[in-house]
Amino acid sequence: MNLESRVAKTQKSPEELYNFLTQVENFKNLMPDDTKFELRGEDKFLFGLKGMPEIALGLKDKTPHSEVVLGSTSDKLAFTLTCKIHEASTGSEAQLFFDGDFNAMMAMMIKGPINKFLDQLANGIEKI
Repeated sequence: MNLESRVAKTQKSPEELYNFLTQVENFKNLMPDDTKFELRGEDKFLFGLKGMPEIALGLKDKTPHSEVVLGSTSDKLAFTLTCKIHEASTGSEAQLFFDGDFNAMMAMMIKGPINKFLDQLANGIEKI
């Protein structure tokens, strides 16, 4: 299952946004207030969305100033969340990509909450 957010625009430079996103504790600032968030080390965190099980994400890969990849730490819900960063005239633009391998039933159940979550993260990026 592949999902993507809208393009989020921020006044931060690509370098500033990249540095912000590679510090996983900053993801708490991007998430809705009602989301459970718990740091699990220097590069991992646990979060819980309403209607879904808690999920642990860890920093998997990063390309300076252009891409940050987080991945699930569980084999049961294996997916990646990638943020691609591009320079824009007034700062930078970011787009989030969710890529997971789920059976049809699971994909149908989580598609709505994941799309909403991607939109909320995009909104959070625009507010930082």
